[in-house]
Amino acid sequence: MSRQRREPFAAVDATWLRMEDPTNLMMITGVLMFDQSLDYLRLCALLEQRLVGRFDRFRKRAIVPPNGVGSPYWEDDAHFTLDSHIHRIALPAPGDQHALEDLVSDLMSVPLDFSKPLWQFHVVEGFGTGSALIVRLHHSIADGIALVYVLLSLTDNSADPVHSVPEPAPASAGNPAAMGNPFAALLKQASHAVATLRNAGEALLREGQQIVEQPERLGTLARQGADSLAALGKLVLMPPDPMTILKGPLGVQKRAIWSQPIALDTLKAIGKVTGSTINDVLLAAVGGALRSYLIERGSSVDGLNIRAVVPVNLRPLDRPPTMGNVFGVVFLALPLGLAHPYDRLVELRERMEAIKGSPEAIVAFGILNVMGISPESLQDIGVGLFGSKATAVMTNVPGPRETIYLAGSPVRGSMFWVPQSGRLGIGVSIFSYAGEVLVGVAVDADLIPNPERIIEGFHQEIDTLSGLIA
Repeated sequence: MSRQRREPFAAVDATWLRMEDPTNLMMITGVLMFDQSLDYLRLCALLEQRLVGRFDRFRKRAIVPPNGVGSPYWEDDAHFTLDSHIHRIALPAPGDQHALEDLVSDLMSVPLDFSKPLWQFHVVEGFGTGSALIVRLHHSIADGIALVYVLLSLTDNSADPVHSVPEPAPASAGNPAAMGNPFAALLKQASHAVATLRNAGEALLREGQQIVEQPERLGTLARQGADSLAALGKLVLMPPDPMTILKGPLGVQKRAIWSQPIALDTLKAIGKVTGSTINDVLLAAVGGALRSYLIERGSSVDGLNIRAVVPVNLRPLDRPPTMGNVFGVVFLALPLGLAHPYDRLVELRERMEAIKGSPEAIVAFGILNVMGISPESLQDIGVGLFGSKATAVMTNVPGPRETIYLAGSPVRGSMFWVPQSGRLGIGVSIFSYAGEVLVGVAVDADLIPNPERIIEGFHQEIDTLSGLIA
């Protein structure tokens, strides 16, 4: 009998595997919506060819050694069948967005089966006149950027492509065709600051050879090291986030909802008038929605700042993402104490600018790696470190600019949520697609029983900011 192949976990991937908790599942959840019924057999063939046939991690089980002795590893699932991972279900009446949100919420609350590869697709029939696809993938397989890339690799640019979609070419200034494909937006995801930091890290590998010839470089290296130590010190010494009704012990049941589409052109116009990025506008609107929610529930917001953990992609921008987790995080303080939406936007923009150029994301990535090879007791300290210093997780993933097709059906809209790592009770996800933006909120149902009020507050914030361009 041939021995099954084993692949050791990368340290940071092991961190996400070991963070799994019944009240805080380490699972990325997504939903794709269609105005027509998905061709189930065509979808199965597509998954066989482009998912499990291309990315071998989707055929591997995550094995955790007994009693926590030894490192986890990936092992081929000798009994793998596609039928174990794709299911057809019917959406209960009335088959609208609220019914779909309830179904997503239920599935988000149920752990994946660790006896099999850690992913599942649910084809949902009866969503309006069409259907939906709910996707659940464990964070240990890869991070959000990589997993959205994987899902986009299943899609086409038309309903009936003549040929299968080729492996995407690296997007670059010298390859304009690549910049027009569905993957281009993902490859551009990262701030200028992170690109600068990564380039500095690569440069450090060359400094050892050059330092003898150019001793003056010692001063530059010392400053870079001092910046990293300062960032580490800032993270460790950062005081806990204020206790509000948004924080507290978690339960098992989660709730997931999402906004109505917002025109990307509207957000661009607001950004142009205020000198802000689209991301600044969206995060400021989310902050305003949380402020309104706290006030509505009788909480004081005078002088209040709460932090959001914001993931930052650390992958090279000139090639498609690989499996695994390659991102750091920064902590963004949301100025909820400011009463006017414009004032909050200006202040948030300035705080975002202050984060750029800081090595905080790379330092956080280093901590996540160390947590993956540390005893579980030390990992719990690490989880507490991140969780105590923030209230929410906020992610922004750019999707394709044009309509894409899955198994011949045009994707009308899409939403994704990452887990609220650090045992946080609220996660906000921003996803842009085909000229529109959706904002999704995933919450602990015990802490925030009515998240629809946050979405309503978000739309009110956008309406107020839109008044600036009227």
